[in-house]
Amino acid sequence: MIMAQKIRLLPTPEQEKPFFKSAGTARFAHNYFVQRMKEHHEETGLWSIKEEDVRKELTQLKKTKEYSWLKEVGANVVKQSVKDAGKGLTRFLEGTGGLPKFHSRNCTKPSFYVNYESLTKTENGFRGEKIGFVRTASPLPDLPKGQAHYSNPRVSYDGKHWYISVGIEVPEEKAELTSTVLGIDLGIKVLAYLSDGTWYPNINKTGRVRKLERRLLREQRRLSRKERANIDHYEEVIGKDGKTYRKPVYRRGLHECRNYQKQRKVVAGVHKKLKDLRTNYVHQVTRDIVNTLPKAIVMEELKVQNMMKNHTLAKAISEQMWSEFRRQIEYKAKMKGIKVVFADPFFPSSKTCSHCGNVKKDLQLKDRIYICPVCGHVIDRDLNASMNLAYCYINQHDLVQE
Repeated sequence: MIMAQKIRLLPTPEQEKPFFKSAGTARFAHNYFVQRMKEHHEETGLWSIKEEDVRKELTQLKKTKEYSWLKEVGANVVKQSVKDAGKGLTRFLEGTGGLPKFHSRNCTKPSFYVNYESLTKTENGFRGEKIGFVRTASPLPDLPKGQAHYSNPRVSYDGKHWYISVGIEVPEEKAELTSTVLGIDLGIKVLAYLSDGTWYPNINKTGRVRKLERRLLREQRRLSRKERANIDHYEEVIGKDGKTYRKPVYRRGLHECRNYQKQRKVVAGVHKKLKDLRTNYVHQVTRDIVNTLPKAIVMEELKVQNMMKNHTLAKAISEQMWSEFRRQIEYKAKMKGIKVVFADPFFPSSKTCSHCGNVKKDLQLKDRIYICPVCGHVIDRDLNASMNLAYCYINQHDLVQE
């Protein structure tokens, strides 16, 4: 299987300039595809534009004086960005993803593709197309026997550091698995409850995370004050919905305000710390689960996008990183040969009694203890759900294998 490794870069200020230029060009190519996609839909009523045609248009644009700056970065930066947007459109047509949207300069993570053929490992870093030699904090992994190039190399920026991610072929481990079937119920009160009684707390309720969240609020208020101080006046504009809105007019562009940009980096730094804490915690939890070596892991097929429509729980759900938890479980289990199965979204894992099988239809979200009205069995709601997930795998009932 292909496994990605992420390594921190140590570029000089001069080297960062072509990095930002490449990331901006990749964003332009993506937005150009989205614009052409929408124009094609208005003309034909179909989402059927081909990314090959858009790439040909961008090749012609490079020859013009106005867009000659597209030639200042690697040719594969533009090509791959359009390919990625085309894959997004394909996923939308297949019903597995949303429609590609415009990428904002302020809200999109800067990243770009590096031509895998020109990427070569050196003693203290690597060399890439039109970015030259770049030092790395740790050496790039050695290519395994039979793999000629790194797979899908990307350079990205998280607001503080630059990173390169490369894919290498990793052999699957032949671990000796136990006969245990492990059900996992993801939640908000706790991150995960396992069918063997083990549970992992919600890291967002710890003092360290709450302290960072309070700091984030303070820094965001400071950022807001710096923005308001730069407002000269407001003008009324008519939106697409026909309503009138007040639009601020700034004395200077926000990109020219040094204090605003400094504070923006502070806010991004706090966001990064919070994300790193949560991601690292999910890595620790998934590693512990997979290292128990069960023969199968059963989870619910959660529709997170639909659940996020509940504005009361949206923030708590997003902070739990359920999608990241699932991704990590899948690839870590695959490396050890563990089967990962997902229960049908409508399987009543929480409402079913794990002792007698009765379905309690009037169970509410606030009921944290499950009390069966038939057999009188009393059990924690999340533990009951995880046990039902494990049982339904054993009985081969209502499961969708992935």
